[in-house]
Amino acid sequence: MTVPAPRARRRPSTLGRLLPLLLVAALLAPLGLLATSNWRQITDDRNLAARERLGVQYLTALAAVTDALVEAQSAAVDGRPDARDALNRAVEGAAAVDARIGGELLSQERWAGVRAKLEALRGRAAADPEAAYTAYGEVSDLLLALHRKVRESSGLVRDPEADSFFLQDSVGQELPEAMVAAGRLRDLGTLVSRRPAAEQPRGLLELTGLRVTALAPATDLVDNLRSAVDGSESTDLGANVLTPLDTYQRSVEALAAYSAPGKETGVVDPVQLSAAALNAHRSARQLQPVILTELDSLLVERIDRLDRDRWLTTGAGVVAALLLSWLAALLIAAGRRARRRAALTATHAESPDTPLPRDPWQPPADEPRARQPVGAAGEPETAQWGAFDAAR
Repeated sequence: MTVPAPRARRRPSTLGRLLPLLLVAALLAPLGLLATSNWRQITDDRNLAARERLGVQYLTALAAVTDALVEAQSAAVDGRPDARDALNRAVEGAAAVDARIGGELLSQERWAGVRAKLEALRGRAAADPEAAYTAYGEVSDLLLALHRKVRESSGLVRDPEADSFFLQDSVGQELPEAMVAAGRLRDLGTLVSRRPAAEQPRGLLELTGLRVTALAPATDLVDNLRSAVDGSESTDLGANVLTPLDTYQRSVEALAAYSAPGKETGVVDPVQLSAAALNAHRSARQLQPVILTELDSLLVERIDRLDRDRWLTTGAGVVAALLLSWLAALLIAAGRRARRRAALTATHAESPDTPLPRDPWQPPADEPRARQPVGAAGEPETAQWGAFDAAR
């Protein structure tokens, strides 16, 4: 009888050997893309929050300048000695901040213009109160424009969180505008009271228009801060902001009442208006640092959260890469074993004397095996059934 020769096992193709690695790469590519995209998004958000903190630092310096400028304007209009010590200190502090971070916030050119205008205000009090009022108003407009520039260049106007967005809008736009407008309203009331009777009606119209300009940002400020408290997850924001906010709101209501013409006289009492404006200015000065502090605290918490997210993303990517690398190593080792076994089988087919590798799942050849049951006489079971088969 002819015994057929054993068929030689076909060697796997290159594609078959690379298929496991291709599958691992197909899994690793989207995971890497997802981790990289998430890392970049978190990094961009963190960079924005860090840049916003620079804006908060600059706004803090400008807040001191705004406060001192409003007081210096009132002193110039009242004809009091030009007490510029507070304004000079505020200007020097803002200049130091601008020298440190102004280049990054693109504010150095505008600050140079504001500072030049501030230096030109010396001696306005003794010369002409009307001219001083106009000159201080021009500088105030430039200062408010610098507030807007800092908010834009620092990214505060693009803040993604509701509470911090309302806070930055309040402290960077509404509150400075309200402080400047309230100071102008107070000083214009003083100037109108000194004008001839023929000019009183025109002065009253100016006061009415400026009253609307002063009350609008103050009202928006109150609404923004209440929206920030209602939409914030921070438990400290409401406790820290609401008390000075209530004080400021009451002072604004008093300013609205005393800046309106009297029903009987038809004119505005400059003394009551001055007292109400001064009270509003003091309450705003107390509220301003509270808003800045809370805004900076929210940004610090956001940066810490984003740092944790970056570490989690990195850790998840590393774990996924290690697991896929382990799987690839297993597949490569299995492929190598299969190729070695195929090579030895082919060698044995060509040289039958060559022993085949032992299958790790089979017992060794010298290991005793269980035998078939035998009969009573020790004969195999097939011998016992021989007579029965013959009888059939």
